[in-house]
Amino acid sequence: MPSFGDTNGLMQLAPFALIFVVFYFLLIRPQQTKAKQHRAMLQALRRGDRVVTGGGIIGTVGKVVSEQEIQLDIADNVRVRVMRDTISTVLARTEPAAAKEAETDKAAPPALAANDGGKPKSLLSALGDMFGPKPK
Repeated sequence: MPSFGDTNGLMQLAPFALIFVVFYFLLIRPQQTKAKQHRAMLQALRRGDRVVTGGGIIGTVGKVVSEQEIQLDIADNVRVRVMRDTISTVLARTEPAAAKEAETDKAAPPALAANDGGKPKSLLSALGDMFGPKPK
């Protein structure tokens, strides 16, 4: 027959187990998924991607030097080599070559359609086209 001391000991450990379960689902698991997404983002880096480093430098990936290093173009004729792990976010991704070819076959949306001179329309003129002419 179990004594009351054994049950009391288990009841004392129950709050700690509950706290661990809550910490796992609210802190540990989301952090692991975030780290997994960051690793996948770093592995998917390719030439032409616009990135931000951990130090706040914004640049375009010019070349993937090795598994750990990336060459960034941060200004005209200014290239730096950074560690892949220091990339914190990707601002803009380039599309694969096959996707670019398929996209050129599609018609451009009205906001980006060319006007006189072949230049893209400005945001104001695109909005004007959507909402009608400017009042005089």
